[in-house]
Amino acid sequence: MYDHAVHQKLQQFLKSKNRSEKRLSEIQCSALADMLQMSEEVLDELNLNKLSYCSLSKTSCDYLVSALKSNSSHLRYLHLGGNKLKDSGVKLLCGFLKSPDCKLETLGLNNCRLSKTSCDYLASALKSNSSHLKELDLGGNKLNDSGVKLLCGFLKSPDCKLETLRLYYCRLSKTSCDYLVSALKSNPSHLRYLDLDMNYLKDSDMKQLCGGHLG
Repeated sequence: MYDHAVHQKLQQFLKSKNRSEKRLSEIQCSALADMLQMSEEVLDELNLNKLSYCSLSKTSCDYLVSALKSNSSHLRYLHLGGNKLKDSGVKLLCGFLKSPDCKLETLGLNNCRLSKTSCDYLASALKSNSSHLKELDLGGNKLNDSGVKLLCGFLKSPDCKLETLRLYYCRLSKTSCDYLVSALKSNPSHLRYLDLDMNYLKDSDMKQLCGGHLG
């Protein structure tokens, strides 16, 4: 009876339109795990950004990576935005990204308190296994120009198939545009959407970037 009541509440929560204002309890998380294990449907999307205040940290990344390494072949969409993962959490996550079984197409790490160090980890991991990733969201992190420089090492890779890159509010300047122009000239065929909103850029910087990309 108790388990049934928990499952009913969980179903109501998942169907609720204002679930961003609520939190899952530990018991509900356990019930959700049971439901996923019993379900015959394949989980191809994991979006924790829809639940506000998840308060995930490096420890959560450790658990998540361990689980995904065991069974990752179907996951295509992973969004961990809005959590305090920090560089140490991304370092653990990159252990999964390097796996040949990783088939992720979308990775969201916006507002996760990341720095240029995370760009180093990501560039290295994605160079090893980049052929599937189509969208990367790093917006709202303090990457600075030095972070974009490291990330461009991945963008230059002939195996990079990235179509959408979000770098809004990352404290970037004209220098980042220079790095991006160079990278896109090396590998211009795939990128379709580049978000550089809310950075320290001028019209001349954007003109340079558009000219370099289209040229």
